[in-house]
Amino acid sequence: MRSNERAPVIIKKVKKVSGDGHHGGAWKVAYADFVTAMMAFFLLMWLLNATTEKQRKGIADYFSPTIPITRVSGGGSGSFGGDSVLSEESLSQTGTGGQPRDPANTEGGKQADGAGAEGEKETAKLKEVEVMLQSRSGESMATDQMQRHIVTKVTDEGLLVEVFALDHAPLFHAGTATPTRLMEDILATIAEVFQLAKNGVAIEGHVAAQPVVIAENTAWQLSSNRADRVRSIFESLVDSPKKVQRVTGHADREPAATNVMAVRNNRVELILLRSKR
Repeated sequence: MRSNERAPVIIKKVKKVSGDGHHGGAWKVAYADFVTAMMAFFLLMWLLNATTEKQRKGIADYFSPTIPITRVSGGGSGSFGGDSVLSEESLSQTGTGGQPRDPANTEGGKQADGAGAEGEKETAKLKEVEVMLQSRSGESMATDQMQRHIVTKVTDEGLLVEVFALDHAPLFHAGTATPTRLMEDILATIAEVFQLAKNGVAIEGHVAAQPVVIAENTAWQLSSNRADRVRSIFESLVDSPKKVQRVTGHADREPAATNVMAVRNNRVELILLRSKR
């Protein structure tokens, strides 16, 4: 090559590959959002399983973005009669529109206040009967034994007394509506306490689920027969047979235990009903 000739210029491009491209922070943010959403989802599932319907409604009402203006209907004549589509309570069509009413100055308000006072009074009375029923424990070994089979609760319907069987202490002879001596003693105690109130009584029978391999499922008949047998015994123990107002058999449709075949599901519920107003 001659010295006066220009040598060709060679440009060498070196491509640098960064080895830490996948170690950026963007995917971490997305993953953290995903984990947070999954945690919130499972927390929601747990809350739905651990709370009652009334508690869930209270939570929903707390987060409901509503602005209460008035509790009366607009009195419209449209498809929904002037009521809100989202309202769960039925509002009377008074035609007063957005004009609020003073409950203290109206006859309806006085009736509502009176009904509320009567309801609180009756609830207190039911709780008093509940305490009297529970206080019978400790008088003897027999009553202490009976208390193991009794659960009481004041509900919107009245005072519920649930009498349930245990593994080694049944309330009825197997497969029959014949009560054991223990069941008769429990009914005698409940009838004596229920005599202190003039309220009516409802009796409901429940049984555990039967195996699917049996030729004939007698859950409905058995629960109804046991409830009716309890009614017969109860009426013989109280002054007025008309005190019993309802007798129902629920078969195995409302189990009290997770295992539908558990002995705990063999139970009878006696409800001291609230007065009808």
